[in-house]
Amino acid sequence: MVLEHHAHLGRRHLRFRDMANDILGPRWGRYYVGPIQFMVCYGAVIGSTLLGGQCMKAIYLLLNPNGTMKLYQFVVIFGGLMLILAQMPSFHSLRHINLISLLLCLAYSACATAGSIYIGNSSKGPDKDYSISNDKETRIFGIFNAIAIIATTFGNGIIPEIQATIAPPVKGKMFKGLCICYAMLSTTFFSVAISGYWAFGNQAEGLILSNFTQNGHNLVPKSFIFITNIFTILQLSAVAVVYLQPTNEVLERAFSDPKRSEFSVRNVTPRLISRSISVIISTTIAAMLPFFGDINAVIGAFGFLPLDFVLPVIFFNLTFKPSKKRPIFWINMAIAVFFSVLGVIAAVAAVRQISLDAKTYRLFANV
Repeated sequence: MVLEHHAHLGRRHLRFRDMANDILGPRWGRYYVGPIQFMVCYGAVIGSTLLGGQCMKAIYLLLNPNGTMKLYQFVVIFGGLMLILAQMPSFHSLRHINLISLLLCLAYSACATAGSIYIGNSSKGPDKDYSISNDKETRIFGIFNAIAIIATTFGNGIIPEIQATIAPPVKGKMFKGLCICYAMLSTTFFSVAISGYWAFGNQAEGLILSNFTQNGHNLVPKSFIFITNIFTILQLSAVAVVYLQPTNEVLERAFSDPKRSEFSVRNVTPRLISRSISVIISTTIAAMLPFFGDINAVIGAFGFLPLDFVLPVIFFNLTFKPSKKRPIFWINMAIAVFFSVLGVIAAVAAVRQISLDAKTYRLFANV
């Protein structure tokens, strides 16, 4: 609604930071919203790269149980795939990949849910333990850490960039799209979460597919694990390519020439170099820090909570200026304050968890 309102006034915003520049002022857009969105998108690329490497390693161990290749080697292989896909010029060129991504999301979620139910009902399944920690501090920080992870899972830090690709009128189309999006997310993600926790209890891994193999024994048919991991790898590559686009746009604004053709040597060369360097850096970070849950929590606390819950309601109040006598004003203020406090606590919890895990893991760990 805010985006469409400003578009009617002749100020069409193509990026999240453009909204912040116009509504909050240029310093907020440049030094707060821009860096946060960059961290969110780049963090999603790092997380996807790490998960892709884990799925590749799972397939490798299926085919060669005594194999000696390490996790970081598979992360690098996935990064090589990303080097190719990252050269997609724009959001518009990703429309077919997005459709395939949706189908893959449905496919691997259905496989993960079915696998968890099968294992939970079979004698092969592990003993279920649903107990929680007796340490009160651990429980409290664990709750806020989980909230940050949930914010990352269901968050979307590129709404303006997506809406900018839609032909007017956009509000109705965007609302329908978001309803479909979150209906799909809720159905698939909650199915996996509930069935996975029921089947494995508090031993459920951040990547539930890891639970399908225990002590070298496959709890479901090998072909089933293989296919599910293939679906996941392909979907993760699509997600990573989408979240690379805002990062690419930041780099290419600095190095490209808008007066030249998109496919001219002058623009293709810096695009190839900048995107390759971006993928190489994200792949290196993913290989160095194999703490997927911790990465998710940090991204959620510092990025998705303010972008998805705090800034939108502030933008609404500043744009439409509802009267302080109207409930909508105070509801928005309450949402902004509540999620600001929640974000601070979740950030502390995420950093705490990383410090705890750092005692267990080392750089380039083969987890």
